[in-house]
Amino acid sequence: MGGFQNVREEKTKRARTFYKMYALGNDYIYFDCFFRRITNPSALAVRLCDRRRSVGGDGVILIEKSRAADAKMRIFNADGSEAETCGNGVRCVGKFLHDFKGLQKTLIYVETGAGIVQLQLFLNDKNQTQSVKVRLSAPRFSPEKLPVTLPPDGNGKIVARPVRIGGKTFEITCVSMGNPHCVTFDKAAFCAFDTLGKQIETAPIFPERTNAEFVTINARNDFSVRVYERGSGETSACGTGACAVAAAAIENGFADKNADIAVRMKGGVLTVKITNDAVYLTGEARFAYTGKIRTE
Repeated sequence: MGGFQNVREEKTKRARTFYKMYALGNDYIYFDCFFRRITNPSALAVRLCDRRRSVGGDGVILIEKSRAADAKMRIFNADGSEAETCGNGVRCVGKFLHDFKGLQKTLIYVETGAGIVQLQLFLNDKNQTQSVKVRLSAPRFSPEKLPVTLPPDGNGKIVARPVRIGGKTFEITCVSMGNPHCVTFDKAAFCAFDTLGKQIETAPIFPERTNAEFVTINARNDFSVRVYERGSGETSACGTGACAVAAAAIENGFADKNADIAVRMKGGVLTVKITNDAVYLTGEARFAYTGKIRTE
């Protein structure tokens, strides 16, 4: 795969260009690392993501060369931890590759820590990416895939399992979308989001921490969600979180396979469709601005 213009970044050693992009308000700071590496991305993410004293963002995403796909994406949360994948972030990677890097394709493949994902780009009349459909691997429910230390049920899953965290008892469904998610449809838990989010993320049953989604059921195949992302706190949207909510809703009998499922987050609505072998996530990809900053 290929087709990129062989254009190097600026040669200056002290500053390099970053791109601020967002998907439903889930904003990341992107760096083109095709020809120039960033040596300490964890520390850079901590420094740049502060919203009062720096650029501000939910994390930093590096776009690198890949031998297996059109590009490779690495994600670093606001606390410097590295994540496996990001459903919203990868849509903006697709936009960057097409709109800024000159990859004139509407079907793009991106390597992530959770495997290769397929992106279908939808362009506007200016030949710019407006929205992106992401094809992700099917959700996984086995506890060791998250991981979570709770024993599985008879189907090898953790669905509607009562737990006690932060002094409250509520039901959770655990889903891996290449990264871990803990989904609850409990109304009392939803109301306690501000305290429970961090408590669920760091609960001992999740040895590698987890993302947490708090869901209100609006109607069948229609949900409102607040999301607490591992390493970033509350964000306005989360792509893999929306997929995890849809998958958990199907397991709990609140939604249907092969149907468009609306997942409403603070930043807007994501559409998820789950088939027997894949998950399809569709949503916007937006460019905010570009700038230069010292990374070393």
